[in-house]
Amino acid sequence: MTNTTRLGGIRRAVASALGLTARLGVPVLLLLLVAPELVAAQEEAMISSGDTAWMLMSTGLVLFMTAGLAFFYGGLVPSKNVLNTMMMSFIAFGFAGVLWAVVGYSLAFGSGGAFVGDFSMAFLSGVGSQPNGTIPDMLFMAFQGTFAIITAALISGAVVGRMKFGSYVTFISLWGLLIYAPVCHWVWGGGWLSEFGALDFAGGAVVHVNAGAAALAAALVLGTRADYGRRAMLPHNVPFVLLGAGILWFGWMGFNGGSALAADELAALGVVNTMLAPAATLVAWALLDLMFAKQITAVGAATGIVVGLVAVTPAAGFVSPMASIAIGAIAAFPSYFLIRWRVSTRLDDSLDVFAAHGVGGASGAILTGVFASVGAEGLLLGNPGQVWIQAVSILAVFAYSAIGSVIILKVIQAVAGLRPTEALELRGMDVISHGEEGYATGDGAILILDEELNGGSAASAA
Repeated sequence: MTNTTRLGGIRRAVASALGLTARLGVPVLLLLLVAPELVAAQEEAMISSGDTAWMLMSTGLVLFMTAGLAFFYGGLVPSKNVLNTMMMSFIAFGFAGVLWAVVGYSLAFGSGGAFVGDFSMAFLSGVGSQPNGTIPDMLFMAFQGTFAIITAALISGAVVGRMKFGSYVTFISLWGLLIYAPVCHWVWGGGWLSEFGALDFAGGAVVHVNAGAAALAAALVLGTRADYGRRAMLPHNVPFVLLGAGILWFGWMGFNGGSALAADELAALGVVNTMLAPAATLVAWALLDLMFAKQITAVGAATGIVVGLVAVTPAAGFVSPMASIAIGAIAAFPSYFLIRWRVSTRLDDSLDVFAAHGVGGASGAILTGVFASVGAEGLLLGNPGQVWIQAVSILAVFAYSAIGSVIILKVIQAVAGLRPTEALELRGMDVISHGEEGYATGDGAILILDEELNGGSAASAA
C-alpha cells in the first residue's frame, strides 16, 4: 500500500494540473512552471469525494469478508462445533477492532523505526478528518483495521474444535499487537521490508503468510483433536462453505481494489485481477480434483477460489490481467498437493489454513516477483533480483510469526491452559463454550448439570 500511495500521488498530481490548466488557462500553467511546490501543497491538502466514496465501500467490503469467513469455516466443521467456529471469526470484530484503534494502528503506521511504529497515534491521537493522501485519515485507519480483524480470524481455522474460547481470544489479542502490527509496519508502514523493496500490494505476506505461519504454529502446539483419526471429519454444511467463499470473493474486491487507496485505474486493475485469478485457480483445482478424486467437489471448488484470492493479493496492483490468470493457475498446484499430503499425517491444521493462506500467499508473493510489470519490474522484465527480495520477505514474516506465535501460546498455556478436557471436547465446543447449539434437536432443550456450569469442568472449557 505504501507503493500504491506513491504511484497514486503522481497520477493525481498530473490530473490536478491538467484540470486546473483547462479551467484557468495560461496563468496556471505559468504557476506550475514557476512554483510547482505550491501546487504540490494544494494537492496534498485535497480530499477526493470519489476516492473517499470508494474507500468507504472498500472498508465495508473487507469487514464483510470476516462474516464470510465465519460461514466458510463454519460449514467445514462438525455440527457440534459450528457456533464456536463462527464465533471465533465474529469475536475478532470486537477484540481485534478495538485494539487496532487503541494502539495497533499506531504500532503499524507510526513513524517509529525499521521494526515497529510508536505510540504517537495511540487512542487515535491526531487521527481525524485531515487528508491522508486523498482520503480522510480516519478512513485509512478504519480500512487498515478491517485487515487486522480478518487476519486474526484466519488463524482460527487451525484450532477449531479443541481450543478454549477465552485462550483463543487472548491469543489473537496479543498476536495482533505483537505480531501483526510490527509485520504491517515492516511492509506498509515504512519499515525494513518496504525499504528492502518487497512488493505486497494488499497483504500476501502481511496477512496470509503471517496468518498461515501462526496457524501452523498453533496446530503444532495444540496437537490433534481428541477424535482426529478415529472418525471422519466431514463438513456438516457444504452450502455454508459455498456461501462463505462467495462472500469472500465479493469482499475481496474491496480488499485488493481498495488497496489502491483511490478510485482510479490502479483500483480497476486490482478488481479485474481479483476476478480473474480465482477463476483460473478454480479451473485448475477442478481439473486436479477430476484427475485425482475422479469428481469435482464443492468443497474443493470453494477452497480453490480462496487459494486464488490469496495468491493474487500481493500481485493485484503490480501485474497485468493475463499474468493474474497465470498466477491463479500456478498457485493451485502447491496448495492442492499440500492439502492431499496433510490429511495423511498427524498435522491437524483443521481447515488447512497453512496450505491455503500460508502457501498460497507465499506462491503469490514469489510469482509477483516473476510477473510484476505495473509500477515495478519482475523477472520477466529482466529483474531477477525481485524474486529474491520476495523470498526474503516471505521467510522473514514466516519466521517471526511462527516463533512469536509459539511463544505467545506457550505463555497462555502456562497461565490458563489451551484446551478443555477430552470429554468436554468430544461433547462439542458449542455447548461448553457458549451454552448454545447451532441446531436444535428434539424439543430444543439440552441438559447441562450445575456442576458442569459452575464446577471445574466448565471452568476448564472457558
